[in-house]
Amino acid sequence: MRLHNTLSRAVESITPGNPDGLYRVYCCGLTVYGPGHIGNFRTFVVQDVLRRALEIELGRGRVLHARNFTDVDDKTIRQSQAEGQALTEFTRQWTEKFHTDCTALNLLPPHSEPGAIAHIPEQIALIARLVEKGHAYRTPEGSVYFKVASFADYGKLSHLKLEELETQKENSAGQVNAADEYSREHVADFALWKARKPEDGANFWPSPWGEGRPGWHIECSAMIEKIFGGATIDLHGGGVDLMFPHHENEIAQSCCAHHGEADYRFVRHWFHSAHLLVDGRKMSKSLGNFYTLGDIEKMGFAPVVLRYALIAGHYRSPLNFTKHGLESAQSAVNKLDKHLQALALRAAGSPEKGADTIARLVATDPTALRWGRFHAAWQVLSDDLNVPGALGEIFKVEPKAGTVEQAAEDLEGLVKIAVHALGLKLPLPPSSIVVPEEITALAQARWDAKQARDFPRADALRAELTEKGWTVLDRKDGFSVAPLAK
Repeated sequence: MRLHNTLSRAVESITPGNPDGLYRVYCCGLTVYGPGHIGNFRTFVVQDVLRRALEIELGRGRVLHARNFTDVDDKTIRQSQAEGQALTEFTRQWTEKFHTDCTALNLLPPHSEPGAIAHIPEQIALIARLVEKGHAYRTPEGSVYFKVASFADYGKLSHLKLEELETQKENSAGQVNAADEYSREHVADFALWKARKPEDGANFWPSPWGEGRPGWHIECSAMIEKIFGGATIDLHGGGVDLMFPHHENEIAQSCCAHHGEADYRFVRHWFHSAHLLVDGRKMSKSLGNFYTLGDIEKMGFAPVVLRYALIAGHYRSPLNFTKHGLESAQSAVNKLDKHLQALALRAAGSPEKGADTIARLVATDPTALRWGRFHAAWQVLSDDLNVPGALGEIFKVEPKAGTVEQAAEDLEGLVKIAVHALGLKLPLPPSSIVVPEEITALAQARWDAKQARDFPRADALRAELTEKGWTVLDRKDGFSVAPLAK
């Protein structure tokens, strides 16, 4: 496999860098102060495809995946207090909601999922090392800041120079970060420990510098060191908005904590996915284009359709999310399901045996499955995680061509690439095919036109339904709607 490295700005081969052969992956997770939105899940679903591809390339058991969640910061504290809940109870409910959504979207659970509050002792210890080594300082009110000028390589990930940094109020996606309202020696310095303030309420912990709480950036460095035992991480992932300042700050504090260790390297490969737009605009509650998984389901689309829509564009390109895109994803998922069923029928001889065969292949370690004619799709996918290119190769394969033996091999290949690598929950259970309200309305309008003997309008509405990926089946007493594979 080859993957773009943000640090080198080049596509590089993926290989484990530690003697034990394990490939270590850390991904920044959700700040749990509300439900995850589709922008969050674009990043997490892309990371899930990467993990799945790595396990096919390296073998299950050779990838060690950690993803954190942030349960203490300005947002979690303020929102929990606004709702009159203790911080831990407030964040617990949103963490559980996040897990429910991850399961619905078929994300593999990480092998480790640390939280910031549970690792405050590790964060304090790491900050103390940075102070001792001269890379951090205490302010009069009891906060601790990292001294950016003490790290010569600061800016190497985002290609920023210290003299260009006036503030850390904007991230690498141009989004505003909440400013640290504490004194500091230089505007580029960032908080490692925040002194207790009245608005924090009961959310503070003791430290050598006084009562307070960790800054946001230090948690990942501390948890990475704890989980991976100080070993170099093979890959660190996140959305492009985290490149600066979060990941830049992680590099600085982790490298400086190991200052003097000549062989220390923090991360070998940096992986960032581009942001998501909705109808060409930045997603925002104020614009009315803020969507969660629950919102998408209310529109009539199953989680597998949302997953397809979120991975259908290349991860390094911004994804413009639209309802039309969801409808196209629905049609594509229906088509994949029909291809799967057709191959299973030809390979097994009956629908019942075909269903049993698919279930067995879905439960099989993908490294034991053949590729058949879908090997070309894997070759494209494994070159910089090119999902749209791989999907194009998948749809080139005609399931009705070839011998029965070829169908059996192709069936394994389709399960391997679509189910195991892309993580699409196939085959579709009948209950998962939800007809969107818009489609139902069009079908009803066509039925009404037909009953009124307005056949030109009925034909026009049928054509519109077909274009949207649906067909209407008429009965004497009414009609039913079914997905149509284009």
